Amino acid sequence: MSRQALRLDAKKVNSEFLTLTYGALVTQMLRDFENVEDVNKQLERIGYNMGMRLIEDFLARTSAPRCLEMRETADRIQQAFRMYLNIQPTISNWSAASDEFSLLFDTNPLTEFVELPADLSNLRYSAILSGCIRGALEMVQLEVQCWFVQDQLKGDNVTELRVKFVRRLEEAIPAGED
Repeated sequence: MSRQALRLDAKKVNSEFLTLTYGALVTQMLRDFENVEDVNKQLERIGYNMGMRLIEDFLARTSAPRCLEMRETADRIQQAFRMYLNIQPTISNWSAASDEFSLLFDTNPLTEFVELPADLSNLRYSAILSGCIRGALEMVQLEVQCWFVQDQLKGDNVTELRVKFVRRLEEAIPAGED
C-alpha cells in the first residue's frame, strides 16, 4: 500500500472532528437542560464567548483595518468563515438601507451528520454561529442582531443567517484613563 493512499486530508479530518465534537456537545446539553429554549440560549452564549476571542485572532492574522460600513463587515465575516470553517457563505439580500444582509450557506459543516428528530424542531442547532458573529462584532464596537431565517436541518434548501446592524457602540475607556 502506498503512502499516498494512507494520507488523509487534514482539513476534512478537522472538519469532521469539529462536526462530531459539536454534535456530542449539543447532545449532552439536551440531556442536561430541561427544555430546548435553555439549550438554544446556551449555544448562543457559547458562540458569543467564542466570537469575543476569535476576533482577536482574526485581526492579528489579517491585519484588517476597521470597517467603515456594513458591506465591509459582511466581507470580513465571509473571510472569517473561510478561514476558520473552510466554507464561504454567499452574501445577499441587502436591505435598502444597507444595514442588514444574509449569509447563505450551501453546506453547514456543523450539521454534516445531523438529523433533527421531530420533537426538537425548536432547537436552533447552529446557534453557536449567530452568537459567534454577535460576540466578534461587539468587540469591534458593532451591535448586531443575528438569527436564522432558513435551516437545512429543517428542510430548507439553504441555511440563511440574517445579520442586522443595530448601532455602533461607544468605546468604553476605564475610569481615570481619559
